[in-house]
Amino acid sequence: MGDHALSSLLVILAIAAATPIIADLPRRIRVPAVVVEIVAGIAVGPHALGLVHLGPLLDVLAEFGLATLIFLAGFEIDIAAIKGKPLRLASLSWLGSLGIALAIGAVLAIHGVVISGLVVGLALTSTALGTLLPILRDRGELGTPFGVDVLASGAVGEFGPIVAVALVLTASSPARTTAVLVAFAAVTAAAVWIALRPRSPRVGRLVRTSFHTSGQLAVRFCVLMLAGLVWVAEELGLDILLGAFAAGLVMRLFLTGHGSHPEDAHDVGIRLEAIGFGFLIPLFFVVSGVRFDLPALSDAATLAKVPLYLALMLVARGLPTIIVYRRHTRGQRELWALGLLTSTALPLIVAITTIGLSTGELRPGNAAALVGAGLVSVLAFPLIAFAVKGPAKPD
Repeated sequence: MGDHALSSLLVILAIAAATPIIADLPRRIRVPAVVVEIVAGIAVGPHALGLVHLGPLLDVLAEFGLATLIFLAGFEIDIAAIKGKPLRLASLSWLGSLGIALAIGAVLAIHGVVISGLVVGLALTSTALGTLLPILRDRGELGTPFGVDVLASGAVGEFGPIVAVALVLTASSPARTTAVLVAFAAVTAAAVWIALRPRSPRVGRLVRTSFHTSGQLAVRFCVLMLAGLVWVAEELGLDILLGAFAAGLVMRLFLTGHGSHPEDAHDVGIRLEAIGFGFLIPLFFVVSGVRFDLPALSDAATLAKVPLYLALMLVARGLPTIIVYRRHTRGQRELWALGLLTSTALPLIVAITTIGLSTGELRPGNAAALVGAGLVSVLAFPLIAFAVKGPAKPD
């Protein structure tokens, strides 16, 4: 490990350790940790203090941090809780978002604002489920009907863009992409079939007893599944986010399937969150800040796009949600709050803009403005949403 890599990693870990303290300082307005991490990354990056120098080691760790974030989003989804009406409404609202976002992207491309309306359009359809989950949990909303609606909308708002990215942004040929998606679906289906098979008492006992030993079998198997499906996705030419999300879903099914102890998924989730939110995920967000093209925002025209993209996120993602759910929420306050929360986006915006930059379909200024809008959405939308909605209501 080179001197720059070690010193840079030390700075990033110091930021990660300080983030919970900094985020807790404001008493009235809680700043999401992800905002602190990205802003701190910008501050220590090459366009400011220059304390962090990226290299192969940090690049790999950051990529695995993003994969871990998406894995945890898939792992947190309780299919039994959202299937049926919640999932149907969430899918319908996302399809509406996709249509509106692609239309917006096409208009922007026609007027020369962006190169590819497809890249910008897909970025506008995402929801930051991984960011919203801790907020919902802390407010006691996860078990409420409102929490279920947010969970379903967030799940589709992450899975839909991930599949779309695999189909159209990282694909060289539609026919080949269809073939590799079928191959990936087959691999995932095989993993799901294995996960749903009755677990032998010996395996169940080993999973539970290793929670309190150095074995940590379930955690190690989750990490293996994550790395395995990410590798399969990459080998097939798909985006790694698809593999990470599928791995989370598969492991959730395995730990809640026949023969599992009711607390297995919860106990494993706590340990996975410790690994993810304690190390890899903060590293990804800090590195995202380091990579942020700050000089691009020095241009007044680029800076003006931040509120533009923020408004377009509300139109593309929030408006269809409000239309679809207008007869299925308990009052206008919940409806508006749901629209704001589903419009909250950042992790997938970072991923999609990174792909757009690498393929030459997105200008650095537009990428910076989109990420800037995502930052504002994570900071402002949940705050406004819960102020509008009020305290959690029992079912």
